[in-house]
Amino acid sequence: MDNPLQAIRIVLVNTHHSGNIGSAIRAMKTMGLSELALVNPRSFPDAEATSLAAGAADLLDKVTVYDTLENAIADRTQVFATSARQAHSFTRPQLSAEQTAGWVKHNNKEKIAIVFGGERDGLTADQIALCQQILYIPGNPNYSVLNVAAAAQIVCYELFKCFTVISPDEPISTQKRSATQQELNHFLQTSETLLSDRGYIRENQASDSMKKFRTLINRIQPTTEEVNLLRGIHKALTRVVKD
Repeated sequence: MDNPLQAIRIVLVNTHHSGNIGSAIRAMKTMGLSELALVNPRSFPDAEATSLAAGAADLLDKVTVYDTLENAIADRTQVFATSARQAHSFTRPQLSAEQTAGWVKHNNKEKIAIVFGGERDGLTADQIALCQQILYIPGNPNYSVLNVAAAAQIVCYELFKCFTVISPDEPISTQKRSATQQELNHFLQTSETLLSDRGYIRENQASDSMKKFRTLINRIQPTTEEVNLLRGIHKALTRVVKD
């Protein structure tokens, strides 16, 4: 793909006002992005979304709608959850919108998704748990709440600025690509089954234990090869127990 910005997926979750969908995709097109995914929008397709998309209405025909965030990011290797502010409670990397753009540029092998929550409640703790990193937009500490379309505009602008102002001396990352969300989910599901069967996870503790385990795995950001190594260990341990 000639334009790396077009490989970045913007995901809007539980969008209540369809006009925000149109405004967000207009902002995306202005900044060179084109891939929008929606998770359980209240109304889509919608005339208000088409109206506010203005000259970007053609991109609305390419929007993909998903029933869950997990499905919307299944093929992504790095997922950023957006937050109104930097927080001490998140146990994973936190980057400003500008820092995120730099990270994306220098980790060019990754398949990126940037997730925005709904207008009313933002992203839930479970939805944030599916993401590897937190993206926050610095603002007034006394009032840092942004409209979702405005937040998308800021993030898309930072990405555009970073990718279009290029220094010939800037290094390009050669790291191996991280595992996809689908690969991670298969590994985590197998882990939960094995740990439950062996009595390590009790039925009333399964949810909390697996959330902590997922956070650990997300923080490590394993590659596909590393996930395959861990799955091989699963198989070896299971085979030993059966023998």
